[in-house]
Amino acid sequence: MASAAEQMAANTSWSAFGQAKELRQRILFALGLLVVYRIGTYIPVPGIDSDQLRAFMDEAASGIGGILSMFTGGALARMGIFALGIMPYISASIIVQLLGAMWEPLKQLKKEGDAGRKKLNQYTRYGTVVLATFQAYGMASGLEAGGLVTDPGLYFKIACVITLVGGTMFLMWLGEQITARGIGNGISLIIFVGIIAEVPAALAGFLAQGQETNNWGLVLGVFAMVIVILAFVVFMERSLRKIHIQYPRRQVGMKVFDGGSSHLPIKVNPAGVIPAIFASALLLLPTTLSTFSGGETAGPVMSTLLAYFGPGQPLYLLFFTGMIVFFTYFYTREVAFKTDEVADNLKNQNGFVPGIRPGKRTQEYLDYVVTRILVLGSGYLALVCLLPEILRSQFSIPFYFGGTSVLIIVSVGMDTIQQIQSHLLAHQYEGLIEKSQLRGKRSGKKRSPARK
Repeated sequence: MASAAEQMAANTSWSAFGQAKELRQRILFALGLLVVYRIGTYIPVPGIDSDQLRAFMDEAASGIGGILSMFTGGALARMGIFALGIMPYISASIIVQLLGAMWEPLKQLKKEGDAGRKKLNQYTRYGTVVLATFQAYGMASGLEAGGLVTDPGLYFKIACVITLVGGTMFLMWLGEQITARGIGNGISLIIFVGIIAEVPAALAGFLAQGQETNNWGLVLGVFAMVIVILAFVVFMERSLRKIHIQYPRRQVGMKVFDGGSSHLPIKVNPAGVIPAIFASALLLLPTTLSTFSGGETAGPVMSTLLAYFGPGQPLYLLFFTGMIVFFTYFYTREVAFKTDEVADNLKNQNGFVPGIRPGKRTQEYLDYVVTRILVLGSGYLALVCLLPEILRSQFSIPFYFGGTSVLIIVSVGMDTIQQIQSHLLAHQYEGLIEKSQLRGKRSGKKRSPARK
């Protein structure tokens, strides 16, 4: 039987959306900042030879450059001011979270609540500046070595580094503002909008390629694969493992309240799209410089990385799988579903799992359940991300039809819709409370003469 919240969610309509003024303002605010982001992808870095850059990106689109361009919303292909994208910030977040799980001073900061979280966010920003500076300098050197600059020299390097680092920091600020004052996760929405905006161009190019080769079977097969992956991702993202929770009878004063029961839902993939983004960020970090150097300034180490860690290569697929599995477990335990906090909350609310003692035993039981659920969750993520990668490397399918992009589109879209529904439910509850208060006031006014 559907709960009251589920019934209210089913009854939400456009009229309810129109009455939710705060939600409408949040959505418009997020859309406005996303439009600013898209405009920035078309503002070029000064000193770039656009014709040479276009020819170079056409050659690199089938390799790691295609992945880079996908995660930057096409800004890399146009060498816009957001060419580094949000990846330096994601890489810095990975480093800070890993250190927070292993280094004692950062562990203590995580236990300090909001103050510690603000401090960790500040460290993440500092790390973003450092990583973005190194990547921007490497990109500037690679652009000069590849002959993609109209006036190479120290002035270009300084201008390029300042522009690219400033663009990344501005994107980081946009993401934080969308999260705080808009709707959805700002960083994920930036990547989501960048992918969505470039899909029509990738689709047109793929159809033109199918027309040239007259291989319409491949085109239909790719579309069928994308539809199947979409359905599979939606099914898995909505899959839950429900743990029965029992609440005992309690006495308040002279009244005795019967005990109730509920369910603790655990998603098959509590980490969402974060493991795929983190794994992709780690793969892109060491190869950005090699891509733009064109093999002229790359040393033997970078050349080996490109040879063995290129898209579709066995080591690339193995490393990608390992990172997805690792970050699925790590992000779930450290951020998405902390079993110790869940067990403490159940204990404080006098809730318990039937047959399991509250406290430490409940935490151990939740660890047992989550560990086994994540075997399925991490395997699902790896399958969705890797299978299209293998097919893409064999048939030259655009990156926008790959598993990572489809996973990001579906997961971020579903998460944003759920947040919108939560705001609508909160607005409906507030409306019901206001109506009940007004009725109480009116009924009080009617009874007042009788008292006199």
